[in-house]
Amino acid sequence: MSRVSYVNGRYVPHDQAVVHVEDRGFQFADGVYEVLPLVAGRICHLDQHLDRLGRSLGALAIAWPVPRRVLPILLAEVVRRNRLADGLAYIQVTRGPAARNHQFPVAAVPSLVISVWPTKAVTAHQLENGVAVVTRPDQRWKRPDIKSVGLLPNALARQSAKEAGAVEAWMVDDRGVITEGAATNAFIVARDGALLTHPADQRILAGITRGNVIVLARADGIEVGERPFTLEELKNAREAFMTGSTMTVLPVTRIDGQPVGDGKPGPITLRLRALYAKLRQS
Repeated sequence: MSRVSYVNGRYVPHDQAVVHVEDRGFQFADGVYEVLPLVAGRICHLDQHLDRLGRSLGALAIAWPVPRRVLPILLAEVVRRNRLADGLAYIQVTRGPAARNHQFPVAAVPSLVISVWPTKAVTAHQLENGVAVVTRPDQRWKRPDIKSVGLLPNALARQSAKEAGAVEAWMVDDRGVITEGAATNAFIVARDGALLTHPADQRILAGITRGNVIVLARADGIEVGERPFTLEELKNAREAFMTGSTMTVLPVTRIDGQPVGDGKPGPITLRLRALYAKLRQS
């Protein structure tokens, strides 16, 4: 069965899903997006994702393309038409098509695209052995808290990680602090046993999985510190892991070619992954 996407009021074959050549998302990266996990035919954490979409739209002064209450209906219909049980749903909203001009157009109508696709599950080998991460300079714009479609620095960092044999790049800012991954949030278990992750300020995107992991950890009696941690702290950590909608909680066992802790997924990482699996099933 061929894929179906929603584009500006129409359900169309995915290979015919197009927007106007002067759409500002194409010309200026003037748009935002959300990626939502789909588990057993159900979209997880829907309200949290729509809340964040609303914050991103507000930060860029883009109107909702349809009333918020309509988006779950459209999402459900795209999922139904694609007969997809497990995967990801993607929402993209741009300021819409307008004559090319840096200033915001007065009467542009926002563009809305919704699509879904299956994803590759985390492998048994990755869970048993963890994955490798490299560190790279954080070259993104100064508002990564807005989930903008302007992801070229992230893409360059991810490509650099792939070429180095790693699955992700964790970015280091001009303070020597780990901010986040190119497409994930970064956590470590420090030498004193505290679970650390960068605070949700304007330097990172506040991941939905990140926030839920913090809640789960605290409820389980794990000390969590939302504070910046340095590259040096990362390389001396007991454990490390990344979070994201695709992999939930994924152990990191090598940083820049060096082992994290004993080089194996740690107990706190595995505990939080198990707790998150239960959360998604609830």
